[in-house]
Amino acid sequence: MKLVLASSNAGKLEELRELLADTGIELIAQSDLGVDDAEETGATFVENAIIKARHAARLTGLPALADDSGICVDALDGAPGLYSARYAGEHGNASRNIDKLLEALREVPDAQRGAHFYCVLVLLHHAGDPQPLIVEGQWQGRILHARQGQGGHGYDPVFLDPVHGQSAAEMPLPLKNGLSHRGQALAALKQRLAARA
Repeated sequence: MKLVLASSNAGKLEELRELLADTGIELIAQSDLGVDDAEETGATFVENAIIKARHAARLTGLPALADDSGICVDALDGAPGLYSARYAGEHGNASRNIDKLLEALREVPDAQRGAHFYCVLVLLHHAGDPQPLIVEGQWQGRILHARQGQGGHGYDPVFLDPVHGQSAAEMPLPLKNGLSHRGQALAALKQRLAARA
């Protein structure tokens, strides 16, 4: 099965390819097919994922997989949330986004730094698919006071998994993929696809 990934995010593509390696699904980046990112005008993660999947499916003629995800911080009433990738104003500037988040939480004690990563995945079999396959995943943790680790992408260096005592950026990829919001959503997607087969 060939799927177009409705994203130009290289880190996301690598992570999803790794997670789909055992499924026989070939994931092609939309940018490899000349497709630009869709404008994310939805009010929720689900709406944005559907917008992105429809855009990619319409322009490529392929089934499309879209992910919309972000980090939701308790002390900030769920922000940055939908705006995680452009929290500091420039889309995809992870370093500036982290700086802004750390500044917003500067006076917040450890006990109140709870956060979770959230991911919704949408699979459309074609652009007009009236029954998108929708799954979600969530990863609970808290925000560190400073970056830890060199791996991962996005907010990984400041997201602490309290069970393992490591930031997402310190974890080996197989461990992170087993715990992450995206890993959980993809596991649910695999189950749903297997049930349909």
